[in-house]
Order: sequence, then structure tokens, then C-alpha cells
Amino acid sequence: MSTAPQSFLTPQQYLTCEREASFKSEFYRGETFAMAGASREHNLIVGNIVGEVRNSLKSRDCEVYPSDLRVKVSATGLYTYPDATVVCEDPQFEDDQMDTLINPTVLFEVLSKSTESYDRGTKFAQYRSIASLKEVVLITQDRFSVESFVRRDDGSWLLRETVTLDESAEFSSISVTVPMSEIYRNVKFKSA
Repeated sequence: MSTAPQSFLTPQQYLTCEREASFKSEFYRGETFAMAGASREHNLIVGNIVGEVRNSLKSRDCEVYPSDLRVKVSATGLYTYPDATVVCEDPQFEDDQMDTLINPTVLFEVLSKSTESYDRGTKFAQYRSIASLKEVVLITQDRFSVESFVRRDDGSWLLRETVTLDESAEFSSISVTVPMSEIYRNVKFKSA
């Protein structure tokens, strides 16, 4: 008995389908991967970070986007939806639909148990290939932890970790500092 051959999508087929879909999917190497809904904690953190960063940047020529803006990693062909995106240059998009950014400055990911390995591994490796990207921020939703990876002039990445509620997380590539108490405002950790 033979199995039916798997059909793969082209990037254009993916974009056509994705623009009509009622849910978001990532795309990589011809395959789509449906994105699951997020927890209350995840959504609170995303809302908090978008609000705080937007407030800090409102007098600067930067734009802050929540998770509905797709980002393309041109070098690898990954289409993904970071939890928050900052662009501090003229935004460049893949096409005239202006829904797929190709030049992010900072990407934020809120980690969950189901996505942490992917976000730290494969996705982070692909993010690092984006020439315009200066910083990747990983935020843990079940404990106080913000990891900021900043690209240095030699191409290496420097980690700054913030792990207590009385500290502030610094996003140095955009000169923004946010108190941990604001990032985690209204977030209640579940007991183990």
C-alpha cells in the first residue's frame, strides 16, 4: 500500500491562503504549521510589552506591532508571527499587501512550554540571519525571566538576563528600559 504524496505549497500559495484564513499559520519549506491559541498570561505579557515599548518610542521614528504582523526570514524562507515586533527604519514589506515585514529591528517571543524549545532553537537560529535584526527578546510566562540577545558589531550575540521583579529589562538596541513589574503586570504564575 502506498501513501499519497505530500503536497507542498509555494510561498505565494501560502500567502494567498494565509490572507484568507481564519487562523494564523507559520510557513517553512513548503509546509504550514497552525499556531495554537495563547494563555491569559501570554496575552497579558504581549499586551504589556507592546504598550510599554510603544510608549517609550512614541517620540522616535519606530513602529511597534503586535503578533498579527507576519515577518519573513528571507534567508531561510520562514514566515512567522513574532509576539511583538519593532522596526526603527522605513518598514519594508515583501509585497504591496504590506502584511509581511522583512526588516525588523527587535523581535519579542513569549515562551510557553510547547514553544520554548522551538523559539530558543530553530526559530532563534533563523532570526539571527535577518540582517536588520539587532535584538531578540525571550520572555518566560511562568516565572520572572527576560532574556535579551543583542547583536554586536562583530556579529556575535550578547545575552542580558533580567530575573527579578524589582529590576528593569533593558532593550539596548532601541534604548528602551521597562520595569519587570510592568512586563508582568497582572500576571499570576500557576502553582507547580
